[in-house]
Formats: sequence, structure tokens, C-alpha cells
Amino acid sequence: MHTKIFAHRGASKYAPENTMPAFDLALKQGADGIETDVQLTKDGVPVLIHDENVRRTSNGKGLVKDLTFKQLQTLDMGSWFSNEFAGTQIVSLESFLKWIKDKPIHLNIELKNNKIDYQDLEKIVLDQLVNFQLLNRTTISTFNPKSVMRLQELTDKVDIAFLTSKRMKYFTHYAKELGASSIHIKYRLLNADIMTESKQQQLNVRVYTVNRPAHLIRCFNLKCTGVFTDVPDIAIDYRELCSK
Repeated sequence: MHTKIFAHRGASKYAPENTMPAFDLALKQGADGIETDVQLTKDGVPVLIHDENVRRTSNGKGLVKDLTFKQLQTLDMGSWFSNEFAGTQIVSLESFLKWIKDKPIHLNIELKNNKIDYQDLEKIVLDQLVNFQLLNRTTISTFNPKSVMRLQELTDKVDIAFLTSKRMKYFTHYAKELGASSIHIKYRLLNADIMTESKQQQLNVRVYTVNRPAHLIRCFNLKCTGVFTDVPDIAIDYRELCSK
């Protein structure tokens, strides 16, 4: 099985995370997929940003949920990373889906609803995916078990992943019972047992965030379904080495 390489928030080692420069670079580097994060603005627009507060990745401050899309568009999302990216704007989910629609690449949308459980986030995201006919090459992931259940109730036409960074007894059974078809686990949780259990439960296994060569090689040797990495170019090189 060919382990798919997902650019984590785009090629985020080389460009500001969750921005078009990072997504463009991930595509140019040959990533199989792009992982990004979605939250809702005050006026209900889904936007691509990891943190609930804009402080770390912009020149502004405040919670995404308390700012309108128009207000967010005035922020500089690139200068914190490098002056080269000064003036980079926040990306709406809609504009991102327009961009990716005709690209030969998979999509992983992480719903950032474990701290703020945005109302109707699942339906809003699904509606846009349906509109752009992208369900068949999209995974929707979340740390929120209630969100997994809501997604499963809304559709059976998209890959749903339950995310965790914590050790949990019978995790694969629990994920399956929630309605997940995949699990996304922190690298330190990866071992042969969880791979065997996931296979028994017919669950895909993707691992985050894998940047070190030794860790990448281990994921490839264990035949994980996918890896999330900030350095897709390096991951591709090591996957090729492992396949020889």
C-alpha cells in the first residue's frame, strides 16, 4: 500500500501555515494531499486557521468567532513567518475549494471544534464539499467525538476521521462505534498493535505530525494509510527510498 503524504497546513515549514503560498508549494512539491483547519467567523464564514485566536499567525488579536470575515481579511497572515509573505490574507474554505477542485490532490479538513463547538460547522463544511463535488477525495477529521457522530448522521459519503493525541484503551473500537472510518493519531501512539487493531476494524490510520526521517521511515514500513508532515518534499524522498 502506498502511504499518502499530506502537507500539514500546507508546506508549513517553508511558508505560513494555512495560506495559499503554503498550499501552492505543497502542490509543487508533489504532496498527495493537503491538510487544513476550519473555524467559523462571527458571520458564519468557514475560514482556514488553526488557532482559535488570531494572535499567533497574524498581526491582529481576538478570537476567530468574534471577528467577521471582512475584519479577518484586513489582517496580515504572513509577516509573522517572514517578510517575504507580508500581506498574505486569510483563506476562506470556499476559495480554497475553488482552487483545489481541478487539482489532482486529496483534501483533509480538520474541524477545529474541540475547544469551541461551532454550531452547524459539520453541515456548513459538508454543503460546500457537495457544492464543489469533492466528497469522494476528502477526509473530515476532528478531536470532538460528538462531531464524529454528527458527521456520521449527516452523510455516509465522506471519510470521517477521529483524531487523538492521548492513549486510550480500545481506541479503535471506540472510533468505529462513533462512526469513524479512519483514525488520526499522534506519532508517539503509533505501534504494530494499533495497526493490527485498525486493520481488524477496517479503519485507515494516518499519523501526525511526522517530520523526522526516522519517524517517516517507520510510518512507511508500518504501511500507514497516510502521514501529515510540514516537509512534504522530504517525506516524498524517504518514501521513494523505502520503496526500493
